[in-house]
Amino acid sequence: MGALSHNGTLASFRNLSFQISGPRINIDRSTLPLSWIVHNRTSCAGPPGAKTADRLLLTSGPSVDWNGVSVTRSAPSCSLRLQWTFIPLKKILIRATNWLGDAVMSLPALRVVRERFPSAEISVLARPWVADLYARESFVDRVIPYTPAGGFHYLAAKRRAAASLRAECFDCAILFQNAFEAAAIVWLADIPRRVGYARDGRGWLLTDPVPVPRHGEIPRHERFYYLELLRRAGLGPELPANPPVRLANPCTDRELRIGISPGAAYGTAKRWLPERFAETAVNVAREHGAAVALFGSASERALCEQVGAVVRASGVAVHNYAGETSLREFMDLAARCRIFLTNDSGAMHTASALGVPTLAVFGATDDVTTGPTGGFARVLRRHVECSPCLLRECPIDHRCMTAVTVDSATAAALLLWKESEREAPWTPEAKS
Repeated sequence: MGALSHNGTLASFRNLSFQISGPRINIDRSTLPLSWIVHNRTSCAGPPGAKTADRLLLTSGPSVDWNGVSVTRSAPSCSLRLQWTFIPLKKILIRATNWLGDAVMSLPALRVVRERFPSAEISVLARPWVADLYARESFVDRVIPYTPAGGFHYLAAKRRAAASLRAECFDCAILFQNAFEAAAIVWLADIPRRVGYARDGRGWLLTDPVPVPRHGEIPRHERFYYLELLRRAGLGPELPANPPVRLANPCTDRELRIGISPGAAYGTAKRWLPERFAETAVNVAREHGAAVALFGSASERALCEQVGAVVRASGVAVHNYAGETSLREFMDLAARCRIFLTNDSGAMHTASALGVPTLAVFGATDDVTTGPTGGFARVLRRHVECSPCLLRECPIDHRCMTAVTVDSATAAALLLWKESEREAPWTPEAKS
């Protein structure tokens, strides 16, 4: 048993086990936080000639080997007296995911890191197209854009990125991004604690390679995947039942505007028919006297214009924002929408996390694993024998999407509009 010291308070810590084998002491630290150290109060009272060591930084694996104590064959009978001291992590780097929807679903895990280390400086390393997601979040102190060059200069750009991170002297890197490259960068940056899932052949680059959860070990929704990484690494609590996925939203007044995002980056299999988006928007707009706003990337502008042409021909005011906004500008505009109609997409996750009433049409993908989770998020789907197939393109007749009718979407949207008038799903967390 060790004495636990944190901010001058001593407490018993009973769940430590020691195994002494030759000159090596194995310390089971499965119940210890990530940043406890053993330092110069360690002695072995049994065998003569036992030495003390200055300090040892524990990792988050099941045990750590300490060669700082020399013992004799009679060492197994010795008594160890340990003084534990809490050393808080001061600078933490989070490697964000590359896809917008995944980045939104990792938000509960980011909040856990802030709750666990309230005084730490938390920086997020993110690709430019997701960096704005964190701009208003109180749990992030700084966003570092990650823009390595491609082609011939690829490796040189990685080395420069690693050198830049090395100069920051981070204590710990937590990788929500799964790629080998994410681990290689923080390894090259000499960040002493590197936590991530052991996948993509990168486990040897991590100080804390965490086993990937097997099917059935955690709830299926993807937000639990990131929370489980923290839990298994000793950085987070037991998984909560229903952690909210939410973004800070400075907008408290919504406008009579229907947001529509008819695209989907993964492929056309995820897309509901554009003319049905248009007809549903017209029906809801006429019921409430609302205008329509279309959102998408530059590559989706023609698709959005196809929807907009039908809406415009029906006499409803419409603006096509596709390709005209940054992520931050999209978030500002989406936050003011009275309701948001969408496919399974990054825009869906963003609107739902902003607290906007969101109706999402699902077909090829699984709403249980990647569906919206906001207080006023609803999923519309018609189950068919081949869905969810998780394919980019439908090889047959797109029956999962064609089965979703305009009438059913209109009814669901009007009901959601009515339900959302009664109360807000949460109080927006404003941050300038």
